[in-house]
Amino acid sequence: MNPYSIITKLVNRGRSLALALSVVSATSLFTVSCQDFFDVNSNMVIDASKDHLSSARDSIYSVIGILNKLQAIADRTVLLGEARGDLVDITSTTSKDLREVALFNISDDNKYNSPREYYDVINNCNYFINHVDTAMTNNRNENVYLNEYAVVKAIRAWTYLQLVTTYGKVPFVTDPILTKEEGEKDYPQYDITQVCDYFINNDGLQQLADNENITYPHYGDIKSTPSRLFFIPLNLILGDLYLWRASINNNQSDYLSAAKCYYNYIRKRNGTSTSSAYPTSEGCERWIDDTWNIRSSSWSYMLREENNAAQSEVITIIPMDSIKSEGYYSEIRSIFCTSFNDDQTVGLVPSEAIKELSADQSYCLYDKNSSKFIIAPKGLDEDTDGDLRLSSVWDRNENSINKKGERYTSQTIGKFLTKNCNINIYRRGQVYLRFAEAMNHAGFPRYAYQILASGVNNDVINYCINPFIDSADSTTVSQFAFSTSTYEVGAWRSETGSYRYVYTSDGTPMGNHIGIHSRGSGISAFNDDYRMPHGEAVMDTIIVFDEKGEPIGYKFNVHKDKETPGKVEAQIKAVDEMIINEQALETAFEGYRFYDLVRAAYRNYKDNPDFLANKIKGRAGKSGSTAISADLRDTKNWFLKWNKQIGLY
Repeated sequence: MNPYSIITKLVNRGRSLALALSVVSATSLFTVSCQDFFDVNSNMVIDASKDHLSSARDSIYSVIGILNKLQAIADRTVLLGEARGDLVDITSTTSKDLREVALFNISDDNKYNSPREYYDVINNCNYFINHVDTAMTNNRNENVYLNEYAVVKAIRAWTYLQLVTTYGKVPFVTDPILTKEEGEKDYPQYDITQVCDYFINNDGLQQLADNENITYPHYGDIKSTPSRLFFIPLNLILGDLYLWRASINNNQSDYLSAAKCYYNYIRKRNGTSTSSAYPTSEGCERWIDDTWNIRSSSWSYMLREENNAAQSEVITIIPMDSIKSEGYYSEIRSIFCTSFNDDQTVGLVPSEAIKELSADQSYCLYDKNSSKFIIAPKGLDEDTDGDLRLSSVWDRNENSINKKGERYTSQTIGKFLTKNCNINIYRRGQVYLRFAEAMNHAGFPRYAYQILASGVNNDVINYCINPFIDSADSTTVSQFAFSTSTYEVGAWRSETGSYRYVYTSDGTPMGNHIGIHSRGSGISAFNDDYRMPHGEAVMDTIIVFDEKGEPIGYKFNVHKDKETPGKVEAQIKAVDEMIINEQALETAFEGYRFYDLVRAAYRNYKDNPDFLANKIKGRAGKSGSTAISADLRDTKNWFLKWNKQIGLY
């Protein structure tokens, strides 16, 4: 079967992505010896004596082949990141392999413990990068390969980061393995910092990210999914590399570099014109009024919308197949949703920890009748205490009836109800949270807090951040400016006494830019239970602006002393905990959690070596403790043991 013809049909929307055969695959393995890690005897090995990258069409074939290889690691990207975290728990029907993952007792034959598939991706990327002519142009003087070259570089860096943050130390190779002798070499072992060093300093990712002539390749829609969503933005993988290195080495400069990368992505995502923007959006889960009976839901809906819209929540996916008989069909839905499991069982359920964290939040609503902000009561039905995001995506029914007439408990996690069960790698809320994480540890906890509470624009910077920091820090913050006209924040308040609350007829804030916490907990900027840690007392008077921006009432500018270093350090620590909690509320079940906790564990290890262990044991909730098989005070146990049966050593 000709792989070119298959991929041509794919690009023409005629076949499933899983049927695309990689033109540069040299890693299809079925043996277990160390020497055969890169199987050069496979019939898919490329003939290195021929030029397989001689046209733009060849580059498309190669990139599609690499995307095909990514499918093999898609599910484990979610499951290794979620099952080892504190937001899910196992059930009596959880598979042996997944149970081992959750309990930190992963055997060599565990299907999720296979580095081979990561190297399938990496070796394909290495071949493309090493053989493509990035200077080649067509008869219109357009660069033939540069767009594909950039996305392949990003995919390779992302894959290596997934691999090394999973295994802790990995064989590092940047040349394609094309012969038996090359496959038997001993390659250097790189830890997380060394992997980050290479891609930050030696791989040219920053130069590619700064090249405004580079765009996503455009292959049209494949199975109704825009191909733009298949690719990893360079600024996002660079931000992740800096963030990991900063967390391990406690390097404030790296945190600032990470923040700049995330900021650059947000600012340039829809272009650099004054009218383009990528705000958090007004999408949220909210109560309509103080009867606490009627809700409006747009947050959960936008998580599943995979489109090319300028304000799409979804940024990057690994495209999967929607039919079990076609190639790589994701098992994620059958693990989280009974409706996709033939046995009507689930392998993972929300933990007591995420249920308690969600219920512990305070939901803040503006009451137009009294012109006051009020907090939702506790004891509401259907898990709607506190934050509303968990209840919006987690649906269960203890009295479901199967075809045999038997009673069972059904469960659905709405985040996985995309048409093709594609796997998200990046989305907007997650990027803003990593931006907040980086800004906080770069020394700007007030900026990070405002990302959570109100959203940040130039008004928020001027009224809520600058009054408390010195001129040098204000100069740094000015590098992270957001236009007030394109990033419209309808609700913010400062400890200096300045306020803004512009609202619609039903009392919700106007604008397109809200705090991430407000996506599930109401108007967080005016919630006295969600204040800037170690901040000053605020005045109670509410200043309301009309829809034209004219003030109704007064502004008070109260002088406050600049914050001292000791106070800032305390704020950073407290805001860090807020961000960790917000990462749980916003991105639960999506596969990021364990890795978010590992970064936090590195930051906390000196003062609190039990941080990670306490988080994982705490998945049972405040009244229990989950027993796991590994001592997580030992950093070696944060990572999977290399599968000796198929590894390089």
